Amino acid sequence: MSITQGILLLFIGFFIFTLDKKQENLPVPTVLVFIGIALSFIPYFSSIEVTEHMIYHVFLPALLFVSAYRFPADQFKKHMGLILFLATAGLLLTLGFLGGLVYAISGPFLSLSFIGALLLASILTPTDPVSVVSILKNSTGNEKIADVVEGESLLNDGTSIVMFSVLLGIYTSAEDFTLLSFASEFLIVSLGGAGLGIAFGWLMSKGIHYTPNKEYQVMLSIVLAYGIFNLAEALGVSGVLATVSAGLMLSFEYGRTIKEEHFKDTLDGFWGIVEISGLSLLFLLIGIKAAPYLSTPVWGFAFVVFILSMLVRFLIIAGSTTLFPHWRKEISWRESTVISWSGLKGTMSVFLILSFQVQQTGTHEMFLSLAFATVLISLIIQSLGVYPLSKKLL
Repeated sequence: MSITQGILLLFIGFFIFTLDKKQENLPVPTVLVFIGIALSFIPYFSSIEVTEHMIYHVFLPALLFVSAYRFPADQFKKHMGLILFLATAGLLLTLGFLGGLVYAISGPFLSLSFIGALLLASILTPTDPVSVVSILKNSTGNEKIADVVEGESLLNDGTSIVMFSVLLGIYTSAEDFTLLSFASEFLIVSLGGAGLGIAFGWLMSKGIHYTPNKEYQVMLSIVLAYGIFNLAEALGVSGVLATVSAGLMLSFEYGRTIKEEHFKDTLDGFWGIVEISGLSLLFLLIGIKAAPYLSTPVWGFAFVVFILSMLVRFLIIAGSTTLFPHWRKEISWRESTVISWSGLKGTMSVFLILSFQVQQTGTHEMFLSLAFATVLISLIIQSLGVYPLSKKLL
């Protein structure tokens, strides 16, 4: 992507985000994806190359860090049990049920092995509520639902990558699958990344505290966001969970006393600009990248997969909040419905699709088309429906 192309895309993002300030229920990422699809028909923009490396190493560290850093630490502690369940056990249950259902009905639509169905399910398990969190807060004032949805998304990005990586290895090279090896790799990669992020997040918070110059504080936060991500990846643990944990630790440290607020204010201005700019570029690029896969005969099957993913997610969330007394008192069935609806697919799912793109022929092209189509259906229907649904139920 050239500098001129980037500037033009940023200007489009500026225009759409400006509209959003006047219409608080506008699903900005969905609008940007549609614009990106339209831009793909213009040769100047269709020539932009969107790679998994660009998304994973350029956009994700910054967007994950700012989301975690801004997430209120007290709310994370308050809803930690439910958030951790949804991002771990809930994610594994979703993978199993959704993968099994997709495999059972795929015959008439697509030749798909059981591992292939699980791989598709792992692509569709990460949630990306960036387009709905602000709508939830503005439409209902229910901070609790928005916090649970956002907190789940922060953690399940990392756990989803671990599951996807294991399944991709089995799918592409016929590796043997054992529950013990899967569980051990899952724990090592996940806990290793989280532990590394917490340690460096604490160290950097002290470094920023003792750095008097505001510009230097911002520099140090950039080093933390990208440095911990790449260090974790080099050590073989989760860079996503390391970055998220570092951001949450920074949020926790700055939330302990009012005296820390001036440090937080300094970083908020910079990272707020990074977030809006990154989201603008990313969702426009997703639209440009997805466009070639839209002319596909699997749209009907993609819609069925989307319905199944929604049903499985609702059953797991509603079931878990019903079974456990504490969550039953905290989360009503109406709130469970809104939480389920708010788990739309986005950035991480697209990254996982691009990671799979090493397979370029035959059934794999159909697989990619199915995955892209399901993600786009989720983005459109869920982001457009969250405002009326939340207004009606909450």
